[in-house]
Amino acid sequence: MKYMLLIYGTDQAWDEAGREKCYKESTELAHRLKAEGNFLAAAPLHPVTMATSIRIRDGKRLITDGPFAETREQLGGYFLIEARDLDEAMNIAAQIPGARVGTVEIRPVLEIGGLPTE
Repeated sequence: MKYMLLIYGTDQAWDEAGREKCYKESTELAHRLKAEGNFLAAAPLHPVTMATSIRIRDGKRLITDGPFAETREQLGGYFLIEARDLDEAMNIAAQIPGARVGTVEIRPVLEIGGLPTE
């Protein structure tokens, strides 16, 4: 089953050196997961100051700067993995450096037919 591991944290969770260390550790984790057959994709996101949200209400586009919801922690990146079950997905999520300063949400991916593939 595929799992999306959504990494949440505050913009201030890392200083520049800590952020670079996090990227290095995350890259190493991605290579380990690839070797074990669990890795599908991963990427950090730009800060929420670069986010734009869109909502359609009564057929009209409502566009706002920033994230979808006002919360202290913001979505900062993700891993898309293949795991046997939730226990394996949790074990992988616990290795993500962002889990030490924020939250990693583990969510099964709903696979539907008819979507484009590689």
